[in-house]
Amino acid sequence: MSDVDLAADYRGSGFAGRLGCGRRPAVLAVDIVQAYLTDGSPLRAPVEPAVRAAATLLDAARAAGPPVLHTRVGYQQGGADGGLFRLKIPALRVFDEGGPLGAFCEETAPRPGEVVVTKQYASAFHGTSLAATLTSAGIDTLLICGLTTSGCVRATATDALQHGFRPLVVADACGDRDPRLQEANLLDLDAKYADVIDLSSALSLLSRLHGSKVRCPPSDP
Repeated sequence: MSDVDLAADYRGSGFAGRLGCGRRPAVLAVDIVQAYLTDGSPLRAPVEPAVRAAATLLDAARAAGPPVLHTRVGYQQGGADGGLFRLKIPALRVFDEGGPLGAFCEETAPRPGEVVVTKQYASAFHGTSLAATLTSAGIDTLLICGLTTSGCVRATATDALQHGFRPLVVADACGDRDPRLQEANLLDLDAKYADVIDLSSALSLLSRLHGSKVRCPPSDP
């Protein structure tokens, strides 16, 4: 069954309802760090276009007003706080404290005053203060971007739904190791756990809610 047929099958079976945007959105950038962009890293992936799109989304949010939050993975040296996740994925050793691969990418690095959540597992909600931070700020919607779609983006979007936040996954601004993983996970997220939207739609949403004129940049040739 093709992806188009599968999407239609989901809809015909009662999946893929729309959550929409609530009254107060924020943008959450998931793990946009050097480990995915540095040659030789075990987590290296072809995510440069996603990072550029994420940078555009973050800049638009900063201009329009919604809060911008970031996540990163961080472990004690040796990974004693990584539990079974660290055992399952030994490559996560690159996120041991002090390592260069855990540093944020320059294009999407946090600005002063933006919340940074350090996590040990895939979901940005698991074992962190993220839900409390969002609730206290009155946030009800998350525009989610980052790395990788099949891992931490998916887990975060799923948990956002389960914590009562509307997850809007910005497809162009998320990346993965392989296009097949990207496409399959975006399709499944859109069917079950999130609204998957493109960057242009996300920028239009920010403009409508906050009256800013933000535009999607031209695509790479």
